[in-house]
This record gives sequence, C-alpha cells and structure tokens, in this order.
Amino acid sequence: MAEHDIGEELDAFLSGHEPELIEFRRDLHAHPETGYHEYRTTRRIALRLEAAGLKPAILPKGTGLTVDIGSGSADGPVVALRADIDALPISDEKDVPYRSLNRGACHACGHDVHTAILLGTGLFLARAAAARPLPGRVRLIFQPAEEVPGGAVDVMAAGGIASVDRIFALHCDPRLDVGKIGTRTGPITAACDKLTVKVTGPGGHTARPHLTADLVFALGKIITELPAALSRRVDPRSSLSLVWGRVSAGSAANAIPDDGMVEGTVRCLDDAAWHEAPDLVKALLESVASAYGVVPEISYQRNVPPTVNEAISTAMFEAAADRVLGPDSITEAPQSLGGEDFAWYLDSIPGALARLGTRNPGSAADFDIHQAVFDVDERAIGYGVRLMSATAMTAILDGGSVTPGAMPGATANRSKVADAAIA
Repeated sequence: MAEHDIGEELDAFLSGHEPELIEFRRDLHAHPETGYHEYRTTRRIALRLEAAGLKPAILPKGTGLTVDIGSGSADGPVVALRADIDALPISDEKDVPYRSLNRGACHACGHDVHTAILLGTGLFLARAAAARPLPGRVRLIFQPAEEVPGGAVDVMAAGGIASVDRIFALHCDPRLDVGKIGTRTGPITAACDKLTVKVTGPGGHTARPHLTADLVFALGKIITELPAALSRRVDPRSSLSLVWGRVSAGSAANAIPDDGMVEGTVRCLDDAAWHEAPDLVKALLESVASAYGVVPEISYQRNVPPTVNEAISTAMFEAAADRVLGPDSITEAPQSLGGEDFAWYLDSIPGALARLGTRNPGSAADFDIHQAVFDVDERAIGYGVRLMSATAMTAILDGGSVTPGAMPGATANRSKVADAAIA
C-alpha cells in the first residue's frame, strides 16, 4: 500500500464504518464483562470478524480470540496487534445511554475502546488484503483478563505469539487530547508485585512491653524502615518503590497482640531490579524484624514485569502517526508506575505500547482511568484505527527501513533520555 494511498483508503473506510465502530464500543460498554467472563464480548467480536470473511480462533478458556489476516510468504513478517477486552469490577456512575447494565462491572479503563479500534483495524486490513496480497501477516489478539491479570500469559501459552516478529498495542489516556498519541522508548509502565507480611510474637500486656515482643511497634518499624532501606539498596533510577495499602493488628488498647499483618505493592521500572526485588525485600524484612523479636512471614506475589518499549517498534508507531495523523500528533508519553500485562509479550518479542488521547480538547472534565465516571471522546476510535492500521502496514511493508530518530517527534532525543534514565 503506497504511502500516499493509505490515508485516503482509511478516510474511505472510516466514512462508512466509524459509526458502526462507535456503536460497537457502546454495546460493549453497556455489557461489560470482567476477566475470564468475557463470553458475550468474545462472541460479538468473533461474529463480526466472521462476517468479514475471517476465521477467528477462540482461546482455550473460552474467552478472547486471535485471528490472522493475509497469507504472506513463508518468510514474510508476522506482526501482532493486541487489544484487551475485559472490564473492571466497579460500578458505572455515568449518566449516558450506554451506561453499564451489568451491576458491579464497568469499562472504566477504555478496553471497550481498544476492542473497537482493533476490530476496525481488522476490518480495514482484511479489505486491504483482499484487494492486494500482503507481504506478511497481521495477527489480531483480543486478549481476556488484563486486569486480573493473566490473560497475556494465557495467549502466549496457546501459541498466540508463535512466529510473531513484533507486537503493538494502544492504551487510552484521558489526560491526552484526542488526536494525540504518546510514545516512549524504554520503560513506559512498571512492574507491580503484591507483598504481604505477617508477623507473630508471644503477645502480652502494654504495661510490660519489655517482657514480650512489642509486635505493633515492630510492625510500625517494618512499615517505615523497609521502604527506607530499599531506597538505599537499589539504584534510584530504577524507580523501585514499596507502598503499603493495608495494615491490621490487635483488638484492645491495653493488649500487645500476638500477630499482625501489612500489605502493599512493589513497583519498578527496571527489569533487573524487578528480578532482584524478592530476595532483597526478604533479607531486609528479616533484618528489621529480628531487632524487635518478632517472627516475619512474607508472601511475595509476582505480577507483571515492566513494559519496556523497543526503539524500532516505537519508531514504527511514530512513522505511522506521522503518515496518517500528522507530525503534530506525536508527543512524549510519561512513565507510569501502573502495571500492564502487555509487558509479558515484550518480555519475549520486540514491540511497543503507545498512549492514545481520549480527552475532548478544552473539556472541563478531568477523567482518569479506573474511575466510575470514566468516558472518552469517541473520535479516538477513528484515530486509533488509523494509527494501528498504518503501524501494521509500516511493520510488514517497510519495517526494515524504519530506524529510531528518523521520524518526526524527536524519537532519537527521547530514546537517549530514556536510555540515560535507566542506565
């Protein structure tokens, strides 16, 4: 597909399909399904793809699917595009016609938008492939259970990225105006692990703390000293942080309890520091606890690794944005300490995650993801289809000619900054 043609072809496609994609998004928004329960969502996607002549394959657990577009040559590139399809287990508090009909479930993270964009991209690419053979294949991954998380691991276990050379995804950003995309080379989201610490001691009377282990005081020291010690044992450029979210101990003002617990999260932007964190946290915990005579028990639950964007894939995103959205559409995405299970794919193959602007320019609304009133400017769907379609075509047609720094948006300078930040 010639560079000067793709924009025109996308214009023609969206003039006929954008209202359908918006309605599809609204239907998903009104019928949200949480992780591993996305049966209706999966059926709706599969039926629309089948109507376009494609052959989707449902994932083994019954939710989520993959589908390939184009036959390609045996040695041609295979590019994957991923959308997450699950909702959050929170209530929808918006006053809109497409408000959630499923109590306690809401698309408050934009996954309905991601899904509509990938569906539209698939329909456009299927039409392009029917008109002229593609030199490679595009695999659409409609992934379940991103919020659980675990859906990405299931996709991989089912062979979802087998033979894939590169993978791309978008995520809604309500702080970014519609029509803009945010890109970044290197870490863009963080690892996010869950930590639970239980401590035990003999208990006793608050009048005689010297005759027992003052468990609440010891727990307070763990709460304050463990994050402080980590900050002095890990390179601060890794952005490793431990933040507590829940603490519990005791039931009476004059009794020292015999057990207590605290829970929190460990977040990190550096892959090496993430791998080292469990052993380091355990060693520091034992050191603090032993000073106060309590016995610690740690549960360190691995979650997702950092999402680390590869430079060439980021450049492909920017080349595509320049081509179909214009050079002014590209901005630098800030790093986030939130977790994203797209990271599991990037742990295996090159790729990139970009931020998609969903904010109505000039709007007084100040939405954030995971809020019960979250909503988007639905023009973002058309922009997303343009970007993902052009990115796929860039990757399979002229990916070999794309290099970091060659595109508008100062990729090279941003890459150097990101590299310096984690060196």
